[in-house]
Amino acid sequence: MRMPLPERLREHAQGYNGTVVEPRHASTIIVVRDGADGIEAFLMRRQTSMAFAAGMYVFPGGGMHPSDIADEVPWAGPSPAGWARRLDCDESLARGLVVAAVRETFEETGVLLAGPDESTVLSDTSGVDMQAARVTLEAGELTFAEFLRSHGLVLRSDLIGAWAHWITPTFEPRRYDTRFFVAALPEGQRVGEMSREADHASWALLRDVLARVESGEAAMMPPTVVACREVAEHTAETILAAAAERTIRTIEPRLVEIDGDLFLETDLGDLA
Repeated sequence: MRMPLPERLREHAQGYNGTVVEPRHASTIIVVRDGADGIEAFLMRRQTSMAFAAGMYVFPGGGMHPSDIADEVPWAGPSPAGWARRLDCDESLARGLVVAAVRETFEETGVLLAGPDESTVLSDTSGVDMQAARVTLEAGELTFAEFLRSHGLVLRSDLIGAWAHWITPTFEPRRYDTRFFVAALPEGQRVGEMSREADHASWALLRDVLARVESGEAAMMPPTVVACREVAEHTAETILAAAAERTIRTIEPRLVEIDGDLFLETDLGDLA
């Protein structure tokens, strides 16, 4: 696959001096629901002041915290050992990536993939206590394990599926080693107040948002574009089954110059 380099990345590419920054582990969840006209995903536009992906539409997510690995998070569903095999990493990192995915999604959207036990999921997170917990979690004043235990909840790792693995290109000054997951919006839950990192957020019909990106009306990083194209082929009801059948390959786009123009190239096949 070869994609034109997004305009917001050109300054980084043109000023690249050969220094390669070690990427930080991160997780993101593509939260979907079935709308009247097809599958929709929740997307946020990052503030233009943000150091990474400023002004870009992204899925909920962010960097892994030390407590995501260190703390014993109440857990139900596939074990960290099983996730380690699925994500092709060690058990400690796999646990941290899953916890980070669920934690960041709750912090940024209020969607919580957790329940009182392994067979139930919370149906409403709109209460004052839950919404206040989003703020304290984001501020680092509370760990996700502490939050779950205080509410008698367990993380439901069976409600998410592994989708993709992307690493930020070497020319970027901020780099992330990101696992992409998918999840359907739990019945009864709704998105809460918008994260401070975003200036716009909404449910988007995937085929429409892709058309907006193609026309230049919206901006996305290549991994987000590819994920939207792939997820658009499914429904919220079938998304976890589709995830289970995927082969997860590590993708790290390369910067290439062709006829004086800059592109990001991967080995996915040419979609341009």
